[in-house]
Amino acid sequence: MSEMSRLIDARQLPEKPVEITASAAECVALAKRFDLVAVRHLSARITLTPDGQTVRARGVLDADVVQSCAVSAEELEVGVHEPVELQFVPPASDLPEELELEAEMLDQIEMEGGRFDLGEALAQTLGLAIDPYLEGPGAEEARHRAGLLDPSDASPFAALKDMFKKD
Repeated sequence: MSEMSRLIDARQLPEKPVEITASAAECVALAKRFDLVAVRHLSARITLTPDGQTVRARGVLDADVVQSCAVSAEELEVGVHEPVELQFVPPASDLPEELELEAEMLDQIEMEGGRFDLGEALAQTLGLAIDPYLEGPGAEEARHRAGLLDPSDASPFAALKDMFKKD
């Protein structure tokens, strides 16, 4: 089960936009899942629209997370403001055998039993929005302290130079 499950029945879509706010426990679980220091806040406002056998979800996800700098490990406050555009579709077994895939179909999420988990889809959206190589203002200094970067070397391959020196 997802850390932030919000099951929606595709046959009974709400007329108004769905507003989702992660609880404190869900934020802790999402931080653990995505290897973040913390998820301070996560919310989304999503409009669900039926489109034949599918459901389109459009809106925005907002989150405040704390993640570690990829170099110095300092904690960095990061705001996430991510547009959401998803399509929930019936299982592949319910679709015609010969189906030509189009570019917009590649990110579709399958429904199960006429329901879909909007919360899990939003959790995945957050996971994709996180920069796994985020560097803070102290990254360059941390490289210097660790001896990984000589200020006179401008090339990214400078660290390999000694390996190829001839005796």
